[in-house]
Amino acid sequence: MPSADISDPKRPPISALKHIFRFVLPYRWMAAGATIALIVTSGAMLAIGQAIRRVIDVGFGHGNGDYLDLYFGALFGVVVILAAGTFARFYCVTWVGERVVADIRRAVYSHVMKLSPVFFETTRSGEVLSRLTTDTELIQTLVGSSISVALRNVLLFVGSAVLLVITSPHLTLLVALVIPLVVLPIIILGRRLRKLSRESQDRIADLAAQAGETLNAITTVQAYTYESREADRFGNHAEAAFGTAVRRIRARAWLTALVMLLVFGAVNAVMWIGGKAVFAGEMSAGELSAFVFYAVVGASAVGALSETWGDVQRAAGAAERLMQLLATEPAIRAPVTPLQLPAPPTGRLQFDAVRFHYPARPQMRAVDGLSLDIAAGETVAIVGPSGAGKTTLFQLLLRFYDPESGHIRFDGCDIAQLDPVALRRHIGLVAQEPVIFGATVAENIRYGRPEASDAEVQAAAGAAAAHGFIQALPQGYDTYLGERGVRLSGGQRQRIAIARALLRDPPVLLLDEATSSLDAESERKLQTALEHLMQGRTTLVIAHRLATVQKADRIVVMDQGRIVASGRHDSLMAEDGLYARLARLQFMAGPGPDTEAGADAAA
Repeated sequence: MPSADISDPKRPPISALKHIFRFVLPYRWMAAGATIALIVTSGAMLAIGQAIRRVIDVGFGHGNGDYLDLYFGALFGVVVILAAGTFARFYCVTWVGERVVADIRRAVYSHVMKLSPVFFETTRSGEVLSRLTTDTELIQTLVGSSISVALRNVLLFVGSAVLLVITSPHLTLLVALVIPLVVLPIIILGRRLRKLSRESQDRIADLAAQAGETLNAITTVQAYTYESREADRFGNHAEAAFGTAVRRIRARAWLTALVMLLVFGAVNAVMWIGGKAVFAGEMSAGELSAFVFYAVVGASAVGALSETWGDVQRAAGAAERLMQLLATEPAIRAPVTPLQLPAPPTGRLQFDAVRFHYPARPQMRAVDGLSLDIAAGETVAIVGPSGAGKTTLFQLLLRFYDPESGHIRFDGCDIAQLDPVALRRHIGLVAQEPVIFGATVAENIRYGRPEASDAEVQAAAGAAAAHGFIQALPQGYDTYLGERGVRLSGGQRQRIAIARALLRDPPVLLLDEATSSLDAESERKLQTALEHLMQGRTTLVIAHRLATVQKADRIVVMDQGRIVASGRHDSLMAEDGLYARLARLQFMAGPGPDTEAGADAAA
């Protein structure tokens, strides 16, 4: 299934917020504690108005110092309750916010790890990283702050409205006339703000994707002296993000300012009319004070709601993108009832009329009706020009993709009926471009089998001709290798990757030009180790250097997704076909610098 469009602007973002609350559900008791604290603090805030009225009307109005002491003491008690409730509310809400965001990040990352390469053909990794960082921070703001603030202000607005009616229905009617003037700009500008918030998030994602792509290729950028141009490109993305942010900020500022102007302008009018009523004897000074207090509380609540509405809009857009990412179905999934490989697996492989093209290149068939039967323990070398489909066979066998037609069998079991995880546990891969993680040497090798002992790790490194240079590193096997193994040479990274595959000890071994980055001496050492490793296990070797494959049990020659020849080196040379032409190109290149060019022709 194609990946979901995680930036689709047509889906209503607000609806995505309901999915966030399923992450809150496991912590409902902490959320309930926050709700209770919220109610207590809102009630305490509203009680202050009544305390003010009693202080003015009874304490000051009657000139009784005892009443003054009593009501000021009560007022202080209310403030203490308000402070305690605020502490509990802030702690509980913030805890839930942080906990929910951590769970969302884990869920999204875990889900992305299960998505097949089809998804990453159409989605940049920087886009996904933006979802994991920027968007989850917006969710944290919503869950850990904005929702609490919004609910608090809703309670304060409702409570103050009720108390306004009780205190003075006439003045309350005047306040009610202002409400449509406040709500209308919130609706109009809120829609504009939602659109700008989503656009702002898209620009930030573009910024992250650009930075990630450039930093991952920093040596190429510097080698071609492209630093200034890449900086200019990043600057253009940054300016685009800034421009969108300014428009969003301007819309939010207009929304807040307009609401404040209308609300507090109305409060001013109410105070003027109320003052007239006090002088006319229609209400007491304490009632006017309480009314003004509730009006200010209600107005502040509405103003705060306009502020939090912007947070809700931004979080809604973020939630939508995260939920769309979580809703993306992996193109490769385990069947409901997967088959089980025989124990122990022997490693027999069969390709039966397999056809496949990459989703990103639908016009070009990568594998076209290929059939190949590989016996358990057989070593098969795959050669051919670039684009012949050699690496595609590896990706299909690992079930990174499923063929459009035909079948691939592992020990007689159609791999489409196997759990991909169970299948891959029995395959060891050494890619042409070795992957080294930002971890220690031992951790990188142990990636092949996490439970392996230190002795087993060192034995695998020794078999891969890597033990010597590892021992020479500052901390030996505990040396941190840096991101992408920047502290190692290309040959050293390749030997670490080979040691990883050796440690896995799988029944099927896939070598995608495993020795291409090694010097002649290291390659000779490694060839001996690989020959020993290949004994008793099925091995598929993609090789650019024909000398690497001459000892294979069989050589398969591919061209344009098809097998065009198969046999041993001597017989293929005698046929004088594609293999012979590739071999002559390489041998004619000689031992000089052009050797690799000739080797590439055999890719």
